[in-house]
Amino acid sequence: MQPKIFQVKRKQLITVLAGILMVAGLYFFGKTNPSASQRNKDKSAAGTGEITIDSILVHAKESLRPEQVTRLGMLEQSVVRGNVKDQQLEVFHQLAHFWKDSAQLFEPYAWYEAESARLENSEKSLTFAAHLFLYNLRNESSPQLRKWKALQARDLFERSLKLNPNNDSSIIGLGACYIFGNIAENPMEGILKVKQVADRDSTNVFAQLILGHGSVISGQYDKAMERFQKVAGMQPDNLEAVMMLAEVNERKSDKPAAILWYRKAIPLVNNPELVLEIQKRIDELAETTPGENR
Repeated sequence: MQPKIFQVKRKQLITVLAGILMVAGLYFFGKTNPSASQRNKDKSAAGTGEITIDSILVHAKESLRPEQVTRLGMLEQSVVRGNVKDQQLEVFHQLAHFWKDSAQLFEPYAWYEAESARLENSEKSLTFAAHLFLYNLRNESSPQLRKWKALQARDLFERSLKLNPNNDSSIIGLGACYIFGNIAENPMEGILKVKQVADRDSTNVFAQLILGHGSVISGQYDKAMERFQKVAGMQPDNLEAVMMLAEVNERKSDKPAAILWYRKAIPLVNNPELVLEIQKRIDELAETTPGENR
């Protein structure tokens, strides 16, 4: 499975916008060297044909230039030699920056961010790496890669919650792993984790958005509308909620309502290319909507 270049690739307008917006909204704020526990998990996965970090890195290295291979080899050897926690953390950070800035490949970049977070074992670093995987997996088309990313995110969220069991964002994130990653036999396992936060705090935008997406995935469009409308009522400039209301209305075949919400989204978008895509969708819907002015 070839890892994808570290950039946003537009498959569907709504999917891209949702991924970009939720990441931005949440963060106001050779041989590989995985941890022993993760290496054992990967060996087990390899026997079932699932994706492992070893297979990801093997394919990732195939795209590197000779000078990048040399640089990477030096960094990997540094991990082997580094027997002090601070030394290993520094090299993990360097490897993460290499894969992000030089190679521009997401999966190895996120992996080394995660390895650094596991080693550091702070709530801040663990949640950062967890959300990194979570929001990327939502736009992942490969079921195998999506599952691998969801498992990484779940592990990181669980570690974070051991440090702070009352972090609502991590509870919601953990539930979202089940909703988007298809890593549980019972999909309600994820919904219930998020719902317990929403029931306690109905103004939690993150929870309402994730529950809305869960309803879309399960085809419960009326419930999805309620969730997204609640967010739009609290935050009229929440672009994700507005776009999802347009999307859900379109799925419900209510084209006039979809057009209305798409139009509301345009003033909230700063990217000219995305504005054009939204306008294009409005025009397409208007062509098949009697009496609708463009």
